[in-house]
Formats: sequence, C-alpha cells, structure tokens
Amino acid sequence: MEIDLHRKYRKPGYTIGLLSIDGQFVCNTLEDTDRGLTKYTNDAAIAAVKVKGKTAIPTGKYNVIMTYSPRFKRQMPLVCDVKGFSGIRIHSGNTAADTEGCILCGKNTKVGEVTKSRYWTDKVYEYIQNALKNKQTVKINIHW
Repeated sequence: MEIDLHRKYRKPGYTIGLLSIDGQFVCNTLEDTDRGLTKYTNDAAIAAVKVKGKTAIPTGKYNVIMTYSPRFKRQMPLVCDVKGFSGIRIHSGNTAADTEGCILCGKNTKVGEVTKSRYWTDKVYEYIQNALKNKQTVKINIHW
C-alpha cells in the first residue's frame, strides 16, 4: 500500500498537506514547519536546522508499521527510519502544537488547523491495518 503525502502549503509554524492512499485522496495533513530537509540531508545539516518538536520530517519515502505507543497507550502507525527523528507517528490532533514532528490527519477547514482529526485518523489507521493484515508493505512518500 502506498500513502502519498503531498505537502501543499508551507506557512510560518506549520505545513498543510494532502494525504492519498493508493491514488485516492483521503484527508488533509498538518505537520510542523517544513525546513527543507530531505531523506538525503546529512545528519549534521539536520541537526543544524532542526528545532526539536517544531520541525516536519524530511521529505522521502519511508516504511510504516503498527506498533504500541506507550505515550498514547494504543497501536499506532510508526514512520520508520527517519534520519534525525524518532517516534514519528501518524495521529490525531488539531494544531502544530499537537504534532511534535508527527503527522496529523483531518480536514483543513480552519487556517493553520485540521478538524475532525479523530475521525480521519481512524480512517487512515483502518487502511493501514487492513494492508498489514493482508501482508502488504505500507510505505509513505512525503514530497512537495
């Protein structure tokens, strides 16, 4: 299964994107500030630019698995092997203050926010869980 996160709007303090699964638009996303990092940016450059808890993960293609989150106390998608970042999840929330580098799902009906996040996050989880149950690899491609 292929998740496509097309970052669309770079604003001060947050980034809005469009999330599609296997070519079908599902919802919007909200991330922290995009600082121009890519999967190929070296560790020193990431460390120089990254603001902890306020930086979107580097663009690139990553594997996604479901693991237990001690913070949220439930099974959640984990974006694997993100250089310079750890514990990157896809989860619900409404503003950039809720992201801490993670990807929030929802509808971009308010400036700088996503709404109905729990509903859309559960939909995304359902797609991921079904793919993994059917032994499919899940990848997310984050790009502009």
